[in-house]
Amino acid sequence: QVQLVESGGGLVQAGGSLRLSCATSEQAFSIFSDYAWGWFRQAPGKEREFVAAISRSINTYYVDSVKGRFTISRDDAKNTVLLQMNSLKPEDTAVYYCAANSRDSMLTMSIFYDYWGQGTQVTVSS
Repeated sequence: QVQLVESGGGLVQAGGSLRLSCATSEQAFSIFSDYAWGWFRQAPGKEREFVAAISRSINTYYVDSVKGRFTISRDDAKNTVLLQMNSLKPEDTAVYYCAANSRDSMLTMSIFYDYWGQGTQVTVSS
């Protein structure tokens, strides 16, 4: 069973930074480099939305609202996916989810992801 565990969320003032980390279970170590990885978020009363993704070939994709502020990266040696979030805004407040995509395609669409973490709360105060 592949398990994903997010960490790094918390409360931060607007303009601040957080770095989210997604660690995979030991069972996933052997497949980590074969997957694409994404971050999604869900704010109260809203649908889950795509935030960022990184493909097997290290191509990156971002929703327009976070371009220039968020950076996704992957460390295949450590089986970890990171989301560096700078210049945070109150509208970034949400639960952030890490997810794994075995197809390495359709990375902006949540239905094409195979595994999901439990989420980590990010709250940005104004």
